[in-house]
Amino acid sequence: MLGYLARRLAMTIPTLLLVAVAVFTLVRLIPGDPVQVMLGDNADASQAAQLRAQLGRDEALPVQFLHWLGKLLTGDLGHSITNNLPVLPLILERFQVSAVIVLVAVAAAACIAVPAGLIAAWKQNSALDLAMVGIATLLLSIPGFWLGLLLLLLFGLKLKWLPVIGYVPFSENFWQAAAFMLLPIATLTMIEVGVLTRMARAASIEVLRLEYVTHARAKGVPEWLVLGRHVLPNAFAPTWTLIGLVLGHLLGGIAVIETVFTLPGLGRLLVDSIFARDYPVVQGVALIAGVGYVLVNFIVDLSYAWLDPRIRYA
Repeated sequence: MLGYLARRLAMTIPTLLLVAVAVFTLVRLIPGDPVQVMLGDNADASQAAQLRAQLGRDEALPVQFLHWLGKLLTGDLGHSITNNLPVLPLILERFQVSAVIVLVAVAAAACIAVPAGLIAAWKQNSALDLAMVGIATLLLSIPGFWLGLLLLLLFGLKLKWLPVIGYVPFSENFWQAAAFMLLPIATLTMIEVGVLTRMARAASIEVLRLEYVTHARAKGVPEWLVLGRHVLPNAFAPTWTLIGLVLGHLLGGIAVIETVFTLPGLGRLLVDSIFARDYPVVQGVALIAGVGYVLVNFIVDLSYAWLDPRIRYA
């Protein structure tokens, strides 16, 4: 296990470096000059040249990258152009909002989708199976923003059960914060249930065809025990991989949901920073999203030995 951990760490470090290179390069390809944005349209050439020298923008790109990487290793992501605040604390504050939504939504979706996929596989080609597959396909096909707007219209405007616009931190009022979070979490949960149900069903069908399942049934093992002890643990690994991919993707990609529900999360920060041409914040958010994706998949790989007893790391 320790040897595998060392090899995975050795592979993760170059991956993180490639993420940093990609983020740095893509941000530099964005049209527009951040120096001009900071100074405004009335700045003269000398002021622009002086500020560009202060920011290191007058140096070659490899030199700029090395300077940026050195600051990055110390936790310095620069300062926002629009409000001159440090980028890292700003991102961490917004990340808390996105993390709560994503973690709760993915956990709820997994708790619903895994049993649903297992039951659908057990009752393959039955009316129950067709109904579950149809519901999963429907949820998978609905755009997230449209589903969010429908939930807002129903529960916010029509029934008036939940607030429509706003946000309250959990530190101020837990129940009000939960009320504002409920609809975005429900939206993401319904979307991801469709993806995870189909994966859990496919993996369970493959396991149900294996010989040890037939042998367990031949010995007279109750069907619920066959499903819970033999099928579920061995069919969960592919679904767990997909859960990790979904989790890593959503941590940096829920801008649409946060925009629909006006939540001050990481995705909303990225969208606002792109419109404001706040390049340090855009660069920082993209970097955090990429690093989060890599780390989530690293944790998923390490957890396989615990989830599947057939796997042992040398």
